[in-house]
Amino acid sequence: MNENDRFFGYQSVQRIPKPWGYEIIFARTERYVGKILHINRGESLSLQYHEMKEESLYVLQGEIALTIEHQGDRRIIPLASGQAFHVPPRLIHRMEAIEDTDIAEVSTTELDDVIRLEDRYGRVERPISSEPK
Repeated sequence: MNENDRFFGYQSVQRIPKPWGYEIIFARTERYVGKILHINRGESLSLQYHEMKEESLYVLQGEIALTIEHQGDRRIIPLASGQAFHVPPRLIHRMEAIEDTDIAEVSTTELDDVIRLEDRYGRVERPISSEPK
């Protein structure tokens, strides 16, 4: 890609393998990031929260069980194709695929702002007693 391609809006696309499937980063600017998350059936992301990062999810195809927790109140919300959900900073959340699922995610740019509380793939950095304050 050359400088003129960037001027006309072309962006490089990055595919990142994950233990639960993969993510495709298709947009990355100073203000927002756009991704497609592919979650394999039966797999899940970490139970996590973000200090600053804010995200919105849109289920393109498939179905997930979205776990959310706020001040000790934990709920599981089913999200299917065509449904969306906003994840504000500090909301504990986890996505688990009921079937192979593709999700469009737009977020603020703090991609490394992930505090994992539980993770079936051994990626927890803090003890489970850590909760957002």
